[in-house]
Amino acid sequence: MTTVELTREEVRADAWTAVCKYTDLEPGRGVAALVADEPVAVFRLSDGSLYAVGNVDPFCGASVISRGITGMRGDGTATVASPMYKDVFDLATGVALDTPEVRLPVFAVRRHRGVVWVAPDVTSEAGLDAELLTEATLAA
Repeated sequence: MTTVELTREEVRADAWTAVCKYTDLEPGRGVAALVADEPVAVFRLSDGSLYAVGNVDPFCGASVISRGITGMRGDGTATVASPMYKDVFDLATGVALDTPEVRLPVFAVRRHRGVVWVAPDVTSEAGLDAELLTEATLAA
């Protein structure tokens, strides 16, 4: 898992939203949350890593990604398959693996003092490279 250190100027501390306790996230399952009025799907994988992507399936418009099935592709890519049409998305980049021009928004996610925190969509708001961002931490 890649960790990107962000300065306080890059991500304001008040931009983070507490979603749930880390221990409340069941490995391999997602939860839905609202972050800055955006529907977000937050996942904890079996290795303990955290991912947050948009919860709206871009192929059907339903808020169902948090109900998707997580998995891994052969190259170690963490994925989620939408429960609607079974489209598979890369959790780190949001890219639909069979239709690369379609993507889910990607959100910064971190664990701090046992709580999972999510920041607004990093693919549009902060302009960060989603491929590098799977878990963000605030630099001290």
